[in-house]
Amino acid sequence: MKLPEDTIIAEAKITKYLLRWKPEDDKSRFLAQAGYTMTTAKQLQRDLRQQMLPLDAVYTETNRFGDK
Repeated sequence: MKLPEDTIIAEAKITKYLLRWKPEDDKSRFLAQAGYTMTTAKQLQRDLRQQMLPLDAVYTETNRFGDK
């Protein structure tokens, strides 16, 4: 299953979840290794759109929040 080209990637999801350091389940440190920081948030959004959306989505598991 492919996600549509016009899939919404919320800016808050990038700036308040992916790139903001958190003491638990932090993703910002991993993304920083690839050069993504708060100042490059727009580039991360573009890269996700160009590199991830063309790929097939694959379900890996279901948890209490739904499908992953």
